[in-house]
Amino acid sequence: MNAPAPLKDISACVFDAYGTLFDVHSAAARCRDDLGEKADALSGFWRQKQLEYTWLRSLMGAHTDFWQITGDALDYAMAATGFDDSALREKLMSLYLELDAYPEVPGVLQTLKDAGMKTAILSNGSPMMLDSAAGNADIAVQLDAVLSIEAVGIFKVSPKTYQLAVDRLGVAPEAICFMSSNAWDAAGAAYFGFQVAWVNRFGQPKERLPGEPKAEITSLEPLPGLVCG
Repeated sequence: MNAPAPLKDISACVFDAYGTLFDVHSAAARCRDDLGEKADALSGFWRQKQLEYTWLRSLMGAHTDFWQITGDALDYAMAATGFDDSALREKLMSLYLELDAYPEVPGVLQTLKDAGMKTAILSNGSPMMLDSAAGNADIAVQLDAVLSIEAVGIFKVSPKTYQLAVDRLGVAPEAICFMSSNAWDAAGAAYFGFQVAWVNRFGQPKERLPGEPKAEITSLEPLPGLVCG
């Protein structure tokens, strides 16, 4: 992958949370002794259904918060992998509030703050979930805002969700660099008008959707060099 060109006139960096700042598979990884050889399969189903339910509920007009969706998705994943254990379910849900941050996250956020950049999370997560994750990772002090789509009652990729960052930070869309590891989220944010750096941690192909990211990186480490020049 060639090094991406620097992004121009950026004054705020806005991050998706799950998969971008926080490792969504770390909850199941911590329960590997309980889950055994099914740990990866359960975690994969859990994440897949978590995302699918946000899209389907948005289309249905049947909104509920991301904590409920996370529980519903886990119930599906446990059924699909043959687990019927309420204590294990409770343990996994508790661990989802304490997901591991990717190792480069604190340093990157601090570098951006030291450069005078505004920083924020913009996530499908409920306020309770995001506050817990940011607190557990000790990054709350490095963020100017933690924004949940609950403020508008619909999940990404609705334009209403991305508008939250514009309104809260007081920055034009084209002056915001948005980061997501989810290719569909990167496309949605780019289509909205953000300058997007797709954090392609998992070697995914590009989505066949409107909206073209300005940069593709494999972790957040290169970000300060892209936006602080």
